[in-house]
Parts: sequence; C-alpha cells; structure tokens
Amino acid sequence: MIDPDKPAVGGARLKVLLHICCAPCSSATLERLQEHFDVDFYFYNPNIEPYAEFEKRAGEAERFVRAFRPDGGVRVIVADYDHEAFEAIARGRKDIPEKGERCWLCYALRMRQAALYAKAHGYDAFTTSLSISPHKSSAKINEIGMALEAELGIPFLWSDFKKKDGYHRSIQLSKLYGLYRQDWCGCIYSRRERERQKRARAAALPGPDPKAAP
Repeated sequence: MIDPDKPAVGGARLKVLLHICCAPCSSATLERLQEHFDVDFYFYNPNIEPYAEFEKRAGEAERFVRAFRPDGGVRVIVADYDHEAFEAIARGRKDIPEKGERCWLCYALRMRQAALYAKAHGYDAFTTSLSISPHKSSAKINEIGMALEAELGIPFLWSDFKKKDGYHRSIQLSKLYGLYRQDWCGCIYSRRERERQKRARAAALPGPDPKAAP
C-alpha cells in the first residue's frame, strides 16, 4: 500500500492509474495526487445508465483535464461501456440499500478493471476517486484495493480522498471549472433512491395555511 501524501523512496515520481467515476470527484483527487505522482485517468463505469449519461460523464472528465492540465500531462482512458458486467453483479440485489453488498461488488468490479489495466500497461500503482464521496465507505474501498494488490501484484495507493476537506474542495473546483455535477452514482438504483428522497423531502414541507387570506 502506498501513501498518497508522501513521495516514493528516493523521490521518484510513481506513475499512478486513477480510476475515476466523474469529473467532480476526480478534480480534487488529481489536485492532491499530482504533487507526488504522475497520474492518468481511467474511466470504467459500467454501472452508469443510460449510455448517454456515460458519454456525458466521460466527456466532462476529458474537458476538465484539458482545462486543468493544458500541458497534456494527464491522459484520460475511457474503457468500453460494459453494462452487462454491472447487471451481472446487481442481479438479485436490486433491493439492497446503498452502501450495501451491491455497491461493494460494484466498487470491486470497477477497481479490478483499473488494477488489471494498470498492471498490463506498466503503471506503478492504481487507486480510485470513489473514496472522495461522503456516500461511499473508504474502509470498504481500501479493503478491496488491498485484496486486489495481494491478488494481482499491482500496488494500491491508499484512498480516503474525502479527508483533508477533499469533498468540499471538489465542489469548489466544480464551480471554478463549471463541471457537470450529479447527485447519484450513475446506476438506476442510486437514481431511484435519490428520487425517493426528493419526494420524501417535498412531502415533508409544510403546505399552505388554510387560514391564510387568499
């Protein structure tokens, strides 16, 4: 496991593949990592639907990188859209609440592909921007990352990017660069849950006072 806030022994800049879920989450993560590492983005998110949303998020990540690193020092690798892979792990788990087993399997699916790509293409380590979200368990993400390191032999860069005010910094950078933000992870289950929460909040709002004058 590699510490994201410390340079490598001897001062060498390690080449890190950062799995990203969207431009906003990648923004503050890249800002933090680039101090000590050379970073490329890996956009593999088969959970996102519809495909138009997948394209929109991938395109926004590319637009952010062009603006944030006009030197061309960060590549954005957009993997193929493989929604069937997500459907396979979600099957039979549609009623499990967010942060449960379905989400953990989804983290593992995406992180595994990032680890495999990193190993096959000569990266020194891999990590993910997923942990910047307050809706995701950094402990579970790191558990998955360490298991993949042990299985595949590619070092995992420890990930809890919501710390050091990372999530709030991502909001600041999103506003600065005009990034498209969304309030669900991309999967249909998360979107339905957000819509349910919105309806519940709307229903809880006080109605008009029947005694008020017209």
